Parts: sequence; structure tokens; C-alpha cells
Amino acid sequence: MQRKDNILPWLALVCLMIPMFASYFFDDMFSSVSQLFRQPENLELGWNSRDLGDFIGDYSLLCVCGGLVIGGILLDIYGIRIMGSVFMGMMLLGGCLATLAVSCGWPKEIAIGIGRVGRMTFGLGSEIAGVAVSRAIAKWFKGRGGLSFAMSLQLALARFGTALAIVAAPAIVGVPKEWYSLQDTARPAVIGMALLALGAVAWAIFSLMDAAADKASGVQYSKGSVTEENRFSFRDILALMKNGRFLLIGLLCVSFYCCVSSFKKFGTSVVIPRFGIEENLAGMMISMIPFCTIVFTPIFGKLVDRKGKASAWMLAGSLSVLAGHLTLAFAPQGMAVCGYAAIALLGLGYSIVPSAMWPSVPGIVPEKNLGTAFSLIYWIQNIGLFFVPKIVGRLFTEYSGLEAVMKVEYLFIALGVFAMIIALILRKKL
Repeated sequence: MQRKDNILPWLALVCLMIPMFASYFFDDMFSSVSQLFRQPENLELGWNSRDLGDFIGDYSLLCVCGGLVIGGILLDIYGIRIMGSVFMGMMLLGGCLATLAVSCGWPKEIAIGIGRVGRMTFGLGSEIAGVAVSRAIAKWFKGRGGLSFAMSLQLALARFGTALAIVAAPAIVGVPKEWYSLQDTARPAVIGMALLALGAVAWAIFSLMDAAADKASGVQYSKGSVTEENRFSFRDILALMKNGRFLLIGLLCVSFYCCVSSFKKFGTSVVIPRFGIEENLAGMMISMIPFCTIVFTPIFGKLVDRKGKASAWMLAGSLSVLAGHLTLAFAPQGMAVCGYAAIALLGLGYSIVPSAMWPSVPGIVPEKNLGTAFSLIYWIQNIGLFFVPKIVGRLFTEYSGLEAVMKVEYLFIALGVFAMIIALILRKKL
């Protein structure tokens, strides 16, 4: 029986990892072919970089408009199984709409409109589903040991979804060639939809496991069975917003993730003109970011479990990301080795900070408020992820060549400096 109890959390973790893997793949399906949108005349789809930036940024629109906060509150009130299933369904529905938009040959304005609605729906569903997954991992591993390692493993497989999308998209689309049909540009989305469907099945299996575990331990979620001290209250939100350490983690999250996640969406548009990388190799260079996280995130998660000092790790990761963007901006023109070094620094930082940041949240927030806490952090994060891709898309549309690249990199450097300052303050607070 003891052996079974030890295995069950890891089986649950596998089921939780699959939908996040699918979500990350679908989210990054165009990241390594973003340069194609700078020449919309070669695309039957007809979208330009500005259209792509709006499409990417709208992932966060419903999140920013309060959906994340409301979803997190509902998650705390009704539990991870019910609300997690609702938002997994939204993720699947949004993915269907976005896939239809890029594959059905509708007039450009209609396709963009439906695609953006799909992207918004997918984004809110994916973010709350991510909150549900984070809370579920905390539920299954807190008190058993290995919480940071489990969260790091989940992040590693999710980012393998990103890595797979970045590496495979150019081959799936058929880069390079002179003309790209709708079928060419839609293939990554169709594959992503198949993965999302697999993720929904894995979530259903987890829900059955979780319900059985609660039944075995006598846990019930009807209102009458919840003790007064564990019942959700809106005062809990105010308490979170007054928690200085919690707010600092939120600010670090938004600045840090914009430096890396938003960069990935347009990474090939930076490294191709900056370092003379061929189109079919640029995706491989950008894929170093998620591949680094696959290798190093579990390692750093284990180190945080053993050594502690989460704030020091967050500072080290922020410095690594800032160094990466400084290298992208100021390294000698055309030296590919500098590009690889810069991307490696981004990947290293992208491994370190989340390994320390996300497991820190259960340590400063009561378990009954974890859904709301994670949602509030994701909400702050998504404010940046809404605006930054739109700004980058417009910079690439309004400027050309290296001028556009430098303006984009100045934006990321500013965000990196801010992340480093917040990490320094956290170093004194945690």
C-alpha cells in the first residue's frame, strides 16, 4: 500500500503534464516561422507581422480583463476538478476556432477576427488550466517532499511542447520556399489541435484519480463540509494584494516572462538579420531556449528543494536573461556564435527563475488561496504578454532590417533591467 501511495502522485503528475505540453505546443506553433509574416505577399493567409502580433497578444486579452482573477476565485470555490475541466474545455474550443481561422480560406478580416476570438478563448482556458495544474501539483506533493522538483518536471515537459513546435514548424510548413498555401501554414495548428485533444483525455484521467483519492481520504467539497477557516472569502484577495512578497513575485513574473516568452514568438525575426542565420536553421537556434529548460529546470528544481535560497536563484536567472539580451543587441554583427551564446543565456535564465519562483508561492500563501494567488500572478504576467507582442509586431511592421531588431532589443533590455531590480529587492525580502 505504501508503494502505491508513493507511485500515485507521479502518475497524477504525468496526467497533468500532457495538457500543458499540448498547450505550449499550440501557443508557439508560429514562433519559428514569424519571419514569413514580414512578407505577407508570399502567404496565401495574407497576415503581416502586425496581424501576427495582435493574434499572439490576444492570448492574454480575456486574462487581463479579469478572466484570470475570476477563474482563480472560481477555482478556489468549486475546486480544481470542476473548474479545471471547464477551462480545459475553453482551451480546446479556442484552439478549434484559431485552427479554423488559419485553414478555411475566409477573407482576411474575417479570418483574423475569428482567429483572435479563438486565441482569446484558448488563452484564458490555458492560463486557468495552468493554475489548476499548479494547484493540483501542490495538493498532491505538498508535505510529501519534492514539490519544486515536481513543478520543475511539469515545466520541463510543457516547454518540450514549445521546443517541439519551434523545431518542427519550419519543416511542417516547408520553409524555405517562395509561396506558402493555407495548407502549409495551417499544419502546425492541426497537429496542435490533436495534442490538445490528447491533453483533454489525460485531464479526465487525472480527475478520476483525484476524485478517488479525495473519497479515500474522506474529503468532500460540498459547502456544508468546508470548515470556516478554509472557506473562501473575498477578504483573502485584499490580503494577497497587501502581501509585499507576493506582489514582488508578480512583478518579477511579468517582466521576466516578457523578456523570454514574448521574445520567442519573434526570435527568428531577430536572429536572422542580426547574425546571418539561414531561415531553416533559425528555428533550431531559438529552440535552444526550451531545450535548455528541459534539461536544467528539473536540476535547478532539485537544487531549490535541497539548498533553498530561492531569491538568490531568481536573481541569478534574471541576470542571465539580461546578459542574453545585451549580447543579442551589442555582439558583433554576423557572428553566429554570439547568437548561440545569447540564446543559451536566455535558456539558462528561463530554467532558473521558474524553478525558484513558482514553488515559493505555496510558502507565502495559504493553501485555500493558492488558486487565487496563482491566478493573480498570471493576471499580472498576462498584462505584459498582451501588450509586448503587439508592440513588437508593430515595430517589425513600421521599421525594417537591423533598425527594427535594435528597437525590439532595447525594449527587451529595459524589461530585463526591471526584472533584475525586482529580483534584487526580493533577495532582501524572502
